[in-house]
Amino acid sequence: MNEARAREILAAAGLRADEATLLALGENAVFALGDLVVKVGRDAELLPRATREVALSGWLESAGIPAVRAAESAPLVALGHPVTLWHRLPDAVRPPEPRDLAPLLRAVHALPEPEDFELPRRELLGGVERWLRLAGDAIDPADAAFLRERRDSFAPTAAALTPHLAPGPIHGDALPRNVHVGPDGPVLVDLETFSSDLREHDLVVLALSRDRYGLDPAAYDAFTEAYGWDVRAWEGCAVLRGARETASCAWVAQHAPANPKALAEFERRVASLRDGDPEVRWYPF
Repeated sequence: MNEARAREILAAAGLRADEATLLALGENAVFALGDLVVKVGRDAELLPRATREVALSGWLESAGIPAVRAAESAPLVALGHPVTLWHRLPDAVRPPEPRDLAPLLRAVHALPEPEDFELPRRELLGGVERWLRLAGDAIDPADAAFLRERRDSFAPTAAALTPHLAPGPIHGDALPRNVHVGPDGPVLVDLETFSSDLREHDLVVLALSRDRYGLDPAAYDAFTEAYGWDVRAWEGCAVLRGARETASCAWVAQHAPANPKALAEFERRVASLRDGDPEVRWYPF
C-alpha cells in the first residue's frame, strides 16, 4: 500500500482525503486530519487487530490509564482495509524519557485481564521465519540457519520461565517512543502490540536498549527506580533478552534485499550473537 492507495481508501471511508497529512507509512498509513489521526491498515488481515486496538482504548480509559483514545467505537472498513479514527493528542511539551514510561507500565501491569475481549500472547519469535524468508538470498544461508536454531532453542526455554511478576496485560513494545508527553503528562500510544504474557517482556526491552542501543545507564536507572524493580535481577532475563535479540536480527534481515545498510546492520548483529558478546553496539533501524 502506497500513499496514493491509502488516500483512495480514506476517500472511500467518507473522509476528506485531500485535507489529510501523511504522518507515517508502514504496516499502517497514518494521517492527521483536523483534530483526528486516521490509521489505514495495510490489508484486511489487520481488521481483528484494529478491532482489538479500539477496544483496548476504551478499556484503558475505563481503568484511568492515560492512553490514546479512539474517536469511533469500531473500525471502518473501506475497500477491504480497516480504518480507525483517533483523537489527536496535544502537541508534545518535550521528548519522552524512560522515566516517563515507568508509571504507565506499572499501571498497565496492575490490570486484570479484560472481560470483553481477549488479548493474544506476545509471540516474540513468531515473525522470525517470515522475516528470514523475505530476506531470501540477500543474507548468508548460514546466518539464517543460525537464527532459526536460536529461535528453536529459545522458544521452549522462554515458555518454561518462572516469572517474578504476575503475568497479565502488557504493552508489548515498551519503549519511550511509544509515550507522548503532552501538557497533562505522559500518555501511552501505539496499542497494537498489547498482549497478555509475562510482564517481564515489557521490562527487558529497556534493559536491552541499555546494553545494545546506547541508552544512557543513568536514564535506565531512573526508569527502574520509577518502576520499582530491575528486571536484570531476575534469572530469566537472559532468556527473554536472547529471544528478543533473535527476533530483532531477523526483523532487520527482511530489509536487506533493498538496503545495503540493513544488510550491514544484520551482519553486525549476527556476528555479535555468534561471538557471544552482549555489549556490541546495535543501531536502530
